[in-house]
Amino acid sequence: MQAFDYKTPASVADAKAAAASGAKLLAGGQSLLAAMKLGLQAPDTLASLSAVPGLAGISVSGGVVKIGAMTTHAAVAASAEVKKAIPALAELAGNIGDRQVRNRGTIGGSLANADPAACYPAAVLGLGATIHTDSRSIPADSFFKGIYETALADGEIITAVNFPIPEKAGWQKFKQPASRFSIVGVFVSKGPQGVRVAVTGAGASVFRASALEAKLAANWSAGALQGATVSAEGLNNDLHGSAEYRAALVPVLAARAVG
Repeated sequence: MQAFDYKTPASVADAKAAAASGAKLLAGGQSLLAAMKLGLQAPDTLASLSAVPGLAGISVSGGVVKIGAMTTHAAVAASAEVKKAIPALAELAGNIGDRQVRNRGTIGGSLANADPAACYPAAVLGLGATIHTDSRSIPADSFFKGIYETALADGEIITAVNFPIPEKAGWQKFKQPASRFSIVGVFVSKGPQGVRVAVTGAGASVFRASALEAKLAANWSAGALQGATVSAEGLNNDLHGSAEYRAALVPVLAARAVG
């Protein structure tokens, strides 16, 4: 790995100033550091968000679970508040990567990176969450733009994510056994924003399966998805599975998530 400078800004304003001067922001580092080791990223300066106060923590109020951007996957998985309010979200967090990844990786870092096979984007889109930054609030439907692409502007910092508490929710993942990323992952929910079905791993970015949402809106049951199909057009086609294979998995996993 190449040499680099390391900064520890003490506030969001300091972190933004560091980013404006060319520093790469570092959350848990589970994606960025791996990319640096492979030579895919070569920043001259890293600015860690670990010392910035107020970016970690979980609270529940007014029908919303608020999770700070620097909250680790392990903390979400272990949270009694999350387990009670949105059990599927705690389950998702508890099955990301391995213990090292869960204890270092953060929800904000995962969303900013927007890996097409990451788990958290499915929960954010599937629950109709809102991503809060240092300057604005972004609804999930407007946040994910494409492969490793989000609505974040240069230097914009995620501070928290608000998840509306659903009436029902479920998560199913068919994982790649080595990386534990999703070959296909499906998050379903029925709540304040209606029925939502979000799919990760299958395409270049997380997306909603509107045809499955319509079926579940009419009848929230696994049986409602019997015989349902998803188009393979535009889906990923690689050594882990063809586009057709992934398309076939989506309704199967959605039905399992419904229960």
